[in-house]
Amino acid sequence: MSSGQEAGSSSGGSGDGGAAAPRRNTRKPKYSKFTQQELPACKPILTPKWVISVFVLVGVIFVPIGLVSLKASRKVVEIVDRYDDACVPANTTDKLAYIQNPTISKNCRRTLKVPKDMDAPIFVYYQLDNFYQNHRRYVKSRSDAQLRDPKKANDTSTCDPEGTANGMAIVPCGLIAWSIFNDTYGFVRNSKNLPVDKKDISWKSDREHKFGRDVFPKNFQNGSLIGGKTLDPNKSLSEQEDLIVWMRTAALPTFRKLYGRIHTDLKKGDTITVTLENNYNTYSFSGKKKLVLSTSTWLGGKNDFLGLAYLSVGGLCFFLAFAFTLLYLIKPRKMGDNNYLSWNRNPAGRHSEQVIAEISAFRDNILIGKV
Repeated sequence: MSSGQEAGSSSGGSGDGGAAAPRRNTRKPKYSKFTQQELPACKPILTPKWVISVFVLVGVIFVPIGLVSLKASRKVVEIVDRYDDACVPANTTDKLAYIQNPTISKNCRRTLKVPKDMDAPIFVYYQLDNFYQNHRRYVKSRSDAQLRDPKKANDTSTCDPEGTANGMAIVPCGLIAWSIFNDTYGFVRNSKNLPVDKKDISWKSDREHKFGRDVFPKNFQNGSLIGGKTLDPNKSLSEQEDLIVWMRTAALPTFRKLYGRIHTDLKKGDTITVTLENNYNTYSFSGKKKLVLSTSTWLGGKNDFLGLAYLSVGGLCFFLAFAFTLLYLIKPRKMGDNNYLSWNRNPAGRHSEQVIAEISAFRDNILIGKV
């Protein structure tokens, strides 16, 4: 009886236990080809021939591009004339006092010699050195809303310290507009004036979207300290392209900005007389001012960096291809040779191999829930 009860209770217990047994928790992730990295994939084998061929191909492509780019840059003709020191009178000892004195004439005459034929259009730039337009406080001192919308004329909260003057809002406000470049240039060749076209020297997107056609200068340069050029109050900001060019701040302390274009060809040996007004104060921060006349090519202005960069990369690829070719010929290696494995080259490495295999097996057991 007892044995039967034990049997019955045993079978009954087993049945109840099977129904009520908790489900085993497992850390095995849900199967998918993506998580298990079983998707079709291309696994190229970087053989010496493939590596050498790729380096040669890159060199063949980059070197000609570098040569063409460098040749285009060398075709650009530039005339660069620094005049900030040359336009200060010889008997002047205090340059800062000279530039800040409005009673002293700032007119200056420079003579330029054309080294090669320069085909129109000839771009006229002014270049400033040691001028940090990228300074955080300088860059933030402007009001884009005010530049676009006449209803935001009093929005000068971001323009300190040039937000207001005499209790009225300044339009355009901010340090950038206040410090606009104000030197002027006039050109004469063989007693004939060379007109400078100052139209379309700014970005079209800036004229149409960032500077309003119905926004006009107001109370500008009326403070106690004059920063730079004065603006025509009868012309909208979208028409004052010198301002638009200046307001696009430069990233580096040495930069050029477009002043205008000359639509007349210049011949080798021509003498250009430049009459300029040396108004802009660069003496307070040890800056430099330069006048630049330049032609352009399909690649733009004169800049050897792009061509040299392509030539450097292409030359390096050719060198690596040559070095790998010598290594492959002098000391070749058989593909898939197990003798180059670390544990085969080092007898102690076999123990490491066994430890790695045991760790891998333990990890697999954890994933399938056996541990």
